[in-house]
Amino acid sequence: MAQIEITKLSSKGQIVIPQEMRKGFHEGEKFVVMKAGKQLILKSIEDFDENIEEDFEFARRTEEAWKRYEKGEFVSKSVDDFLAELDE
Repeated sequence: MAQIEITKLSSKGQIVIPQEMRKGFHEGEKFVVMKAGKQLILKSIEDFDENIEEDFEFARRTEEAWKRYEKGEFVSKSVDDFLAELDE
């Protein structure tokens, strides 16, 4: 199941990966950062060639949902319902 967290960019260009999302990764592990428009995808270099197109689709849909949220065009729903909608 997908996890979604919010973080922010520091003045030094650093982004903190929330603690819960760092589980399963180790210090020194390398990642590939891909940019498409205003979307960034962070992917372990070990899994780089797996599901890249799905990753970009997930990022696109998440960005669309965030834009609707910012415009006030959202409906309050449970995390499970939200993730089920993302899977559709």
